[in-house]
Amino acid sequence: MRTDLAVIGAGPAGLAASLAAAARGVRVTLVDAAPEAGGQYYRQPAASLGARHPHRQGRAWSRLREGLGRHIAARRIDHLRDHHVWCVEAESSGFAVHALLGPEQEEPVVVRAAAVLLATGGYEKVLPFPGWTLPGVVTAGGAQAMLKGGLVVPGRRAVVAGTGPLLLPVATGLAAAGTTVAALVESADPGRFARQARALAAGPGKVVEAAGYGARLLRHRVRVLVRHTVVEAHGTGRLAAVTVAALDADGRVRPGTGRRIPCDSLAVGHGLLPHTDLAETLGCRVDGGRVHVDDEQRTDVPWVWAAGEATGVGGAALALAEGHLAGRSIAARLAGAAPDPRGGERAAGSRAALRRFAAALDRAYAPRVGWAEQVTDDTVVCRCEEVRAGAVREAVRDLGAGDLRTVKLLTRAGMGWCQGRMCGPAVAGVAGCAEAVTRRPFARPVPLGVLARDPEEGQGREERSQREGGQRRQERSQREGGQQQAEGLS
Repeated sequence: MRTDLAVIGAGPAGLAASLAAAARGVRVTLVDAAPEAGGQYYRQPAASLGARHPHRQGRAWSRLREGLGRHIAARRIDHLRDHHVWCVEAESSGFAVHALLGPEQEEPVVVRAAAVLLATGGYEKVLPFPGWTLPGVVTAGGAQAMLKGGLVVPGRRAVVAGTGPLLLPVATGLAAAGTTVAALVESADPGRFARQARALAAGPGKVVEAAGYGARLLRHRVRVLVRHTVVEAHGTGRLAAVTVAALDADGRVRPGTGRRIPCDSLAVGHGLLPHTDLAETLGCRVDGGRVHVDDEQRTDVPWVWAAGEATGVGGAALALAEGHLAGRSIAARLAGAAPDPRGGERAAGSRAALRRFAAALDRAYAPRVGWAEQVTDDTVVCRCEEVRAGAVREAVRDLGAGDLRTVKLLTRAGMGWCQGRMCGPAVAGVAGCAEAVTRRPFARPVPLGVLARDPEEGQGREERSQREGGQRRQERSQREGGQQQAEGLS
């Protein structure tokens, strides 16, 4: 399959870029792992559930959905659903986007494009604590995905804990769905928000949104504990309760402040991290864990753009602005011109303001120091390889490991299914090592059979099908033409 632009990710950034580029004459192939467009923010329930408008999506989603439908009908956008991209290769004539098709993720597909936009989003930062592997403990984003995509809740009585703005919609969403939210436990210090008041005031829409969440928490009588953290999760075979404790001014647990809260589910999150695997594979510059881009959303690799959470976590509105600017830039550059600044001023202004707001939130929700001190030696930190914190500490203390790679080699932490994507920050924190950017050849696990297969074979099936269909139409036309000639002669 060949196209002008391959957009990887159908969240807000990918959709906005696809619509902007397609509207300017670019042939777009939108590649996404989900069965429906929208990403995590606009996640849709499974079609089999028959749900109608279960979430407040707003005008932005309506415009994106309707625009996507129009461009697909006009054959300007080809939306490849359930395609899991595992690698992007640079070629002499552009790029080859390698994906695995379907829930089994065993059927290879290759999309060749002149340009690529990385709109790969972000993923949750997971920090371990005693009992975090108990059934009933899920990530905050996981709880939100269950609610949005499956219309189910993780339990009947929940605690939402950790830090970051994601906790607010998760707590209010669970409460609105009928779950009793026993507490919202936020580790951030309210004083940090006061110190960022001027920068946060520059985003009045976001402030109003946060106030709305606060009002809903009051309406559902959700207890909010600020400058608190979950110390331990308890249960035999399943979560039964959590212990939370207050934090001092340095972000460390204050002795004697623990309280036990009965619950059957815990949704815990510690912020989001940009998804940079594909960018790193392509050799794009990554600064501070995010893909570096210029004012046009271009990376330092020619013909590769990036937008959305991959360039820095900032929410759906920022992703929409970045995606729109990227789509305009791509259309202009493919036509051999610079993008016309007229028409993009509003999106550029919105991007600048939202980036300032996101930076202020990052400072307000900065990770607390000392979190690793509450991780006991028998706490699992790498779930794939079942490596415990004690083994990581022993590698540093007794075996001389001074960096994350050496810890990995000595303990196998990060060598499992996720390849350190989920446990990397936790292992680094427990080891006291700096987090390192790891350039992986694959962005997700790939069956050996796919790697051993002819790279042309994946896309060959569809191309052969198209060729065979064209040949059949031509043969039918020839037969019909011959029949008409025979009838005329008779």
